[in-house]
Amino acid sequence: MSRRPTAAWLRRDNLRMTGKLLVVVAVMSCFGYALVPMYRAICTALGINVLSLSERQHVVKATDLRNTQIDYSRKITIEFDANARGPWDFKPAQRVLEVHPGELTTVMYTFQNIQSRQMSAQAIPSYAPKQATPYFNKLECFCFNEYTLQPGEQKAWPVVFVIDPKLPRDVKTITLSYTFFEVAGKGHGQAAVTAPTLKEPRS
Repeated sequence: MSRRPTAAWLRRDNLRMTGKLLVVVAVMSCFGYALVPMYRAICTALGINVLSLSERQHVVKATDLRNTQIDYSRKITIEFDANARGPWDFKPAQRVLEVHPGELTTVMYTFQNIQSRQMSAQAIPSYAPKQATPYFNKLECFCFNEYTLQPGEQKAWPVVFVIDPKLPRDVKTITLSYTFFEVAGKGHGQAAVTAPTLKEPRS
């Protein structure tokens, strides 16, 4: 004949169950916090850069460069690449440029919406080799905003940058690559930054 569980036994069983549930809650909370760095690590490994805060941290102001010394003892070859995920015309004004570390440089990119409808898009930058990323300091870049262009509209945007003189000497070439993606849901009049009309800088 089985004995009925006593009140003390039920209390101990409830306490054990409560403890297990608390452990599960703690583990799930830790996992939730870990998702953000895991997501960033996966994006970095796959080369997916959705304009994270780390990208914006590479932006510097002109006032931060007052004491920058130009290293005339070497030149870095900068290759400019452009990719468009859609029927658009997107390209840099020049494909290759040699710069001295610490030298302020501007390069233009042109983008044309060759579709018969309004569209909004944003550029995602990437760098090769990866180790050069923290040394590629941008003062101005169209990749910080989304832009809306009308059918057939063409715009020109500058990228103003400085290569940090602390760039390792074994890095001789840096490739700056932009990929233009259409912003989902913003091609039919939703809010986005209107692309500014810019003039080509004088040489």
